Amino acid sequence: MKLDAKIPSGPLAEKWERHKFDMKLVNPANKRKFDVIVVGSGLAGASASATLAELGYNVKCFCYQDSARRAHSIAAQGGINAAKNYQNDGDSVHRLFYDTIKGGDFRSREANVHRLAEVSANIIDQCVAQGVPFAREYGGHLANRSFGGAQVSRTFYARGQTGQQLLLGAYSALSRQIGLGKVQMYERTEMLDVVVSDGRAAGIVVRDMVTGKISSHSGHAVVLATGGYGNVFFLSTNAKGCNVTATFRAYKKGAAFANPCYTQIHPTCIPVSGEYQSKLTLMSESLRNDGRVWVPKNAEDCGKKPSEIPDEARDYYLERKYPSFGNLAPRDISSRSAKEACDDGRGVGPGGLGVYLDFRDSIERLGEQAVRDRYGNLFDMYERITGDNAYQTPMRIYPAVHYTMGGLWVDYHLQTTIPGLFCLGEANFSDHGANRLGASALMQGLADGYFVAPYTIGNYFASEKPAELSTDAPEFREVEEEVNDRTKKLLSIQGKRTVTSFHRELGQLVWDKCGMARNEKGLKEALKKIPELRAEFWENVNVTGTNGELNQNLEYAGRTADFLEFAEVLCHDALTREESCGGHFREEYQFTKDDPEVKSGFTGEGEAKRRDDKFAHVSAWEFKGVDKKPRLHKEKLAYEEVKMSTRSYK
Repeated sequence: MKLDAKIPSGPLAEKWERHKFDMKLVNPANKRKFDVIVVGSGLAGASASATLAELGYNVKCFCYQDSARRAHSIAAQGGINAAKNYQNDGDSVHRLFYDTIKGGDFRSREANVHRLAEVSANIIDQCVAQGVPFAREYGGHLANRSFGGAQVSRTFYARGQTGQQLLLGAYSALSRQIGLGKVQMYERTEMLDVVVSDGRAAGIVVRDMVTGKISSHSGHAVVLATGGYGNVFFLSTNAKGCNVTATFRAYKKGAAFANPCYTQIHPTCIPVSGEYQSKLTLMSESLRNDGRVWVPKNAEDCGKKPSEIPDEARDYYLERKYPSFGNLAPRDISSRSAKEACDDGRGVGPGGLGVYLDFRDSIERLGEQAVRDRYGNLFDMYERITGDNAYQTPMRIYPAVHYTMGGLWVDYHLQTTIPGLFCLGEANFSDHGANRLGASALMQGLADGYFVAPYTIGNYFASEKPAELSTDAPEFREVEEEVNDRTKKLLSIQGKRTVTSFHRELGQLVWDKCGMARNEKGLKEALKKIPELRAEFWENVNVTGTNGELNQNLEYAGRTADFLEFAEVLCHDALTREESCGGHFREEYQFTKDDPEVKSGFTGEGEAKRRDDKFAHVSAWEFKGVDKKPRLHKEKLAYEEVKMSTRSYK
């Protein structure tokens, strides 16, 4: 396997514009000859499908939901970043680029991040033209707010439901193309494998989730826009259906999987309330604009009501540790700070796993109605879940798995190591390094779908000879047989344990050994336990029902089986990366009081300590077989525009 990032030459700020001109084009009449398969209908998938169809390509779009507009992008709350500088507060394309590189702890590819910052402004124009109801100032201008890791206000938002409104915009564009006959939409259809012919992607094999029918679809290019793998932890803010199956099956067919250990723990989520839970709920990072995070200074005050604890007895720890950014410090360090406070015995609520997010001062300063106008739906959701009125008492929050920065390795064209197989949005690794800044996920998904993939896929068609294969070809028959055999095997085991019990046990294991903090001992224990759990799954799982019907238990079993294999790759990556960076925190690699950076006051004791001399690279893993260690490939990260340095948000 060879990793060629295909980064164009020239000055960083000119690479993308020059490269768009250098890429080959497909003339309008010839576009009708090419078929593109898009798997996923979230922001990346819907925008790519609509744009490719608008250009003239024939598109098939697949999603497992009952409607494309129910993709998990709908759950995004806080906003979308763009370098518009409407606030005249010093923002620019270069500042958004730098904030993203720094926020990712200098572990992302420079050229991809700059391109993302460049096209960010176009996204807002596109969405406004579609009618997305962004918040506006009194005079009618688009409003902005701040998000973590930035000292400017560049986040556009639609109250606390930005993802939903953006997805409805993309869905309207997709629906238009469906109506024109340029997009064939396949709802309630799950992709179960990629078909490769002569080393190129030739199509996919899918299962109709209502009838159980297995069928094949051929295309000249396949686009995966299937989201992240956060549900490997069982409890996360992801929808229950979110899974790793599409990208992991592609990995097993030859696509490299990059940086799987980079998982994001979001600092503001409603804490776990019991073992009966199947998922967790996000409280938008936007709340940290007006909410202040604190815990009691003294452990003995943790049992008191928050109103009984005076200000002088409160530790506003983010404001204390990171005065320049305060409550809007990036997610990775905010989450670890919450964990440190709780580990110190100062957590609040059941089990001591919680910190306060307090709006008292903002309500006194702005009035309750102003806070209600900004975050009303979030406060309502919090009250429905917890029974507490956050206008009167602080929210109780705790970090939870939210996003994954790892994904399939892609080059500058968003193409995987399998020619003709492209990967967009959260499903790829490309833009966020070891930690994603808030409000950048929506930006990346729409950038990839609207403004990058339509150029690069066209270049692939014009430059290469795409696979052109009938679904009657042996390659398709072989993969269909593999899928059928796997399904029959799952149904035939008839063991004594439920799929949920295996998934829950795996999730707890991965959270304990490879969660907010990892160490060599714990990772090795996980790598010993995961194969044992996987072997038990294939001997003792009970999958009820049959294949020829709607069978959610069968769907869940297939996804859990993939998690049981993928978790091993995740832990191998975490064990091999002997440094701390962003969301990957190895306890052995943190700053101590003896380090010069701590003595000088530049950073603090216990902060993540990178090892740029050994780990300034992308780790891309190649599948070598089940129960075999995957092979590691490295893409060196070269920085031309910025200098790698120790992050400081003090």
